Amino acid sequence: MTATDPLTTTGPLTATGHPLQRAGAWAAAVMAERHHPRDVTAVDAERVAATMVQDVLTAATAVKDTAPYGWWKVLYALYPNSKATRSSRPRDRALLQGEIEALFVADTAEARVGPCAFCSRSASVLWAKSNLPLFDSSSVVNMLPLQMRGWPVCYGCRIAMWALPYGAWVSAGSATVLSCESEAAIEQFARRNVQRARRITQAGFTGLPADARPEYVTLVALRDAAPGLCATTLWTFKNNNENPWLRVTQTRRAVPVFLARVDANAALRRGWHLLARSLTRYDKAGKATASGVQEAARLLFEAEDGRSQSLLLRVHELLKDTDRVLPAGGREGLARLALAYAEEVLGMTSDVTAVATLIAQWIARGTSPRGRFAEYRSAALSDYKLGILLMQAYSRLLLDGQAPILAGPEQWQALIQRRPRAWEQRMLLFAQVSVLLQQQGVAISDQPAGEEEQRRLEALENQPILDDEEFDYEMGPA
Repeated sequence: MTATDPLTTTGPLTATGHPLQRAGAWAAAVMAERHHPRDVTAVDAERVAATMVQDVLTAATAVKDTAPYGWWKVLYALYPNSKATRSSRPRDRALLQGEIEALFVADTAEARVGPCAFCSRSASVLWAKSNLPLFDSSSVVNMLPLQMRGWPVCYGCRIAMWALPYGAWVSAGSATVLSCESEAAIEQFARRNVQRARRITQAGFTGLPADARPEYVTLVALRDAAPGLCATTLWTFKNNNENPWLRVTQTRRAVPVFLARVDANAALRRGWHLLARSLTRYDKAGKATASGVQEAARLLFEAEDGRSQSLLLRVHELLKDTDRVLPAGGREGLARLALAYAEEVLGMTSDVTAVATLIAQWIARGTSPRGRFAEYRSAALSDYKLGILLMQAYSRLLLDGQAPILAGPEQWQALIQRRPRAWEQRMLLFAQVSVLLQQQGVAISDQPAGEEEQRRLEALENQPILDDEEFDYEMGPA
């Protein structure tokens, strides 16, 4: 293979706005040990292509269920109709090598077929869907415009589109790429994934955490590279000839600021770690089947189709669970975490302290505080039920001579009307009520946390909320 491109005087790689091409371009830059795709030289590109060819050949000729076969599963999820993954491919490495090397031949001026579909550079090779990820399954005969044999794809973009799985967060059946306002975060995301991909090409998925998630890697990249406002988008997809799909999740621009605020405050760190612990799942043998820190990271991403979990709702469910034992300061940490998220990420600035005080006093003055708390808990997220409860609480305290100094009906409106963010306001109200009851010594759970649980919490407070050891790819068999 010759990487010299006579059609351009610059390097062969360009990071475009296409999320898959961009992810591949950054992966190629990391593999070439360059800081940016534009720094990749023709010699670098040839070296990256040669590495990919060898990895493809090893995977394509691997025996099923062996370690190298894991990388074949990754390739099949992205390029199910390619020469490297089709069922009729030769199992002899020497026979297959020429076909794979032909994917990365250099462009020549004599064979020019048009501008590249991804970067608009001159291209001399046409690629159909079999060589490109995220295209329809084999049941779709052709998706090209009439009288076209393929899309023009230049030498650099062909390398990028096959370097994609190295820079993406891959599983045996899908891949996730990152789009981000910060190129430094993109580089960090690609760098960690290239390290992980090298581990997979050598040893398969053996030894890698089964519950690891791309959202966590994204948050670490944001923490390390983008301390200011920065939005991200994760594109997760697969195309294995059965049911191609694409899922898009996003973070709001203030998420890095929120992470920095949580990491710098002991009470907020306490709340974050308690939330993460509540999200950890175990099987019958006591082995963790879902990592709490990974699941907590997911809560900061919002799905494009609206089917994502809410951090505020998770905190609310944790606070309303009176059977769960929370250490001293745990409720305050969770409540402050919810408030910080609402302020930084959602941009909410309203104060619910006055209304929370009204409800807390009504609960505390009852003959059965736990009974009244259970009544409030069932009405907390309903605008209609909460309105009735507030009226009852205000009337009761009014008869006791207390209500005139508390929040009146004019302060209830934001909580009992059907308008944007009212639902989130009601969850913040519940969190504040929980803290006030704890501060007043009103017991709403069966038993307090023991000394051992308290020590565990204090230990968590001294730990960062994001830990690089969560994806130590050097662990496990090599």
